[in-house]
Amino acid sequence: MSRRNATLAIVFADISGSTRLYETLGDAIARELVSQCLELMTKHIHKHKGVVIKTIGDEIMCTYPSAGDAVESTMEMQEAVTEDLPYINHNTPTDLAIRVGLHYGSAILEGGDVFGDAVNVAARMASLAKGQQIITTKETVDALSPLQESSTRHLDRIPVKGKAEEIDIYEVIWQPEDVTRIATGLLQPKAKNVVTMSLAYGSTRMTVDASSGVVVLGRGKKADMIVNDSMASREHARLECRRGKFYLTDQSTNGTYVLTEQGLSYLRREELELTGMGRITLGREVEEATEFVTFEQSS
Repeated sequence: MSRRNATLAIVFADISGSTRLYETLGDAIARELVSQCLELMTKHIHKHKGVVIKTIGDEIMCTYPSAGDAVESTMEMQEAVTEDLPYINHNTPTDLAIRVGLHYGSAILEGGDVFGDAVNVAARMASLAKGQQIITTKETVDALSPLQESSTRHLDRIPVKGKAEEIDIYEVIWQPEDVTRIATGLLQPKAKNVVTMSLAYGSTRMTVDASSGVVVLGRGKKADMIVNDSMASREHARLECRRGKFYLTDQSTNGTYVLTEQGLSYLRREELELTGMGRITLGREVEEATEFVTFEQSS
């Protein structure tokens, strides 16, 4: 039986309060719901190069080659369980949620299983997480890209069994409104001139200014401007006005295209300042898109 060492991201994810599902829904309905939830999570594990090591009841243990893959995958898992599962199974309770713990570190692979300190730390992170939370460690955050790191926040410093020193724990923020609260927590001076940006999609019109907060573009019901394109993510991109300037940030799987008089830009988890007028397409190249958002800045 081969045995080797590897540096991996290890994830534990389970359904919060699943015991209550069986009590309230009955065994058959609850079992079907748990199975569908696990299948949905598995889909997003495989999508990001993840490997399912085992499932135990309502819990999945999986690994990823990088911390970034694990974070992207677990964010999508949270979104899918929140947004997609209720459409798959109408018995889904409104408070059904998953909790996720992950850690990036050295582990031992043997016989299709994973062992070592990193596994223990990941399991500990999962035990700390509440429903709709992703909890991780400083080692994981240090291995992320700057953009991914910006979607985390430090929570605490805690002791962990088997560790001589306390470790720093972080939360991965997967809901756009929470990311915005982190990024724009400081008071900002008002711009001297009042600037606005007009958005249009089909018959939908919207005006954005400094008082609008974050405007989300996407195909999901929570988006402020819903774009009916299968390539668009539920909450695909966000637009906000900061210090008199407008910034579009992609937070999608397929990226965002922006066409202006200056040319074409492609964003993938990146931010772009919007000026003048132009066209935004979600996940689809401009020349192929029949669904698009136009924008025009005025002052």
